[in-house]
Amino acid sequence: MEHQPPPFFKTGPAPLVRLTFFVLLSFLLLILDARFRYLEVLRQGVATALHPVQTLAGAPAWLVGRVGDFFVSQSGLQAENADLKRKELVDAKTLMQMDQLQGENAHLRDLLGARERLPVNALLGEILYSARDPFSRKVIVDKGFNHGIKPGQVAIDHIGVIGQVTRVHPFISEITLVTDKEQTIPVQVVRNGLRAIAYGGGDGGTLDLKFMAANADVRNGDQLVTSGIDGIYLPGLPVATVAAVERNAAYAFARISCTPAAGIDNHGQVLILSSERKLEPAPAADDVKDKPAKAKRRRREP
Repeated sequence: MEHQPPPFFKTGPAPLVRLTFFVLLSFLLLILDARFRYLEVLRQGVATALHPVQTLAGAPAWLVGRVGDFFVSQSGLQAENADLKRKELVDAKTLMQMDQLQGENAHLRDLLGARERLPVNALLGEILYSARDPFSRKVIVDKGFNHGIKPGQVAIDHIGVIGQVTRVHPFISEITLVTDKEQTIPVQVVRNGLRAIAYGGGDGGTLDLKFMAANADVRNGDQLVTSGIDGIYLPGLPVATVAAVERNAAYAFARISCTPAAGIDNHGQVLILSSERKLEPAPAADDVKDKPAKAKRRRREP
């Protein structure tokens, strides 16, 4: 008897036959798809069926990318925000300095214009600080007797009188403001020429016209200027504006409160007036020669 081993695997057709069959089938499918598009519907169906699988397979990578982008964007935004805040602070400081410089420049131009209009010489001084006495209204400027400053000289701004020099040191001087309680200044009402004495209110913002009769012709809004009768203040410098007038029949004097015309606490520069008047420019040489000739002609005419 012949004994054959049991067939563990079905062998089927020969490998060469199977290869030939599948090669021919592939060529047939390629020709049918290329020429007649028979497999287009099948391809779309397979792609539709596999789309959820593809999405699910790519979800971890997409999630990791999104999380990474979030943290990168978050850190970038924080750094950009901090940089913008730093730039904002720098720009705010620059803008404040520019505004301050513009205001100071405008004030200096006004002071220079006022100095040109004055009949006396004036020296520009910068306020360094206020006096330490809380009960006085005084400021310290950076000019002293080395610069020609003397006690009694008047300090003004481009609007009106600020105060008077009361103490002088080699390099600095003390100016007592018109609102100081011990400061007095002779004034005149522009409207009717009425003369009076203005006293500092002491509270830092007002002046008082004391010892004015209850029936004195003073009204709210009257402009007060220096009268010049004391020989210290030039006549016509603006001093204050009448703010309130209170009359009571029970009292012999009226209570008159005034607001300073000048910027007492607003600026950092002042003009200190000298007692010396400005010298007029010397006449030209041609004018000097012509005057004797004209005088001679006038003598010969009779």
